[in-house]
Amino acid sequence: MNQLNAYLQKVALVLQQVPQAPLNAIADALWATYERDGSIIVCGNGGSAATASHFASDLLKWTIHPGARRVRAFALTDNIPVITAFANDQHYSEIFVEQMMTFYRPGDLLFAISGSGNSPNVVQAVTWANRQGATTVGITGFDGGQLAQLATVPLHVAHHHMPQVEDIHSTMCHALAVELGERIKQTVQPVKVNGISAGAAQ
Repeated sequence: MNQLNAYLQKVALVLQQVPQAPLNAIADALWATYERDGSIIVCGNGGSAATASHFASDLLKWTIHPGARRVRAFALTDNIPVITAFANDQHYSEIFVEQMMTFYRPGDLLFAISGSGNSPNVVQAVTWANRQGATTVGITGFDGGQLAQLATVPLHVAHHHMPQVEDIHSTMCHALAVELGERIKQTVQPVKVNGISAGAAQ
């Protein structure tokens, strides 16, 4: 077996081992946030920053259904001037918590992504959000680190190869965005034309 196939097979194996109960709990937390019209705020570093931005984009785009209220979601990784200003003037560990202090509203959810679970800026943001009574989701790899202990809704992928951990996190985020979209779709009432639901069999 060549290295490419070995890598892909390992990712597939780890995906099959993702714990379902925590994943379902995260899906429920995202739905509850949507129901109360809260925002889903996402953060992470490095590859996890890319996943954070990608997830926020999917939450905005893949969940749109005519007649349904749209999802509020954004990533704290997307404003480079703000990130570099706080990193330069204060400390890199404060780039997310400072933004949380600006944007957070009661009812919002913080979705934190960290392979190690020990990124100081992620830990600070989650710690602050917990103090506000926010729901905090933390998805991690390796041994889970501090984030696995801090998050009110944690999911730990017990794997120790960072690229593959990031692959799993990205796939889970895709699944969560699609699942949220399906839940929203089911809330939309069919449009009736002359007393017949549009799309109904004739």
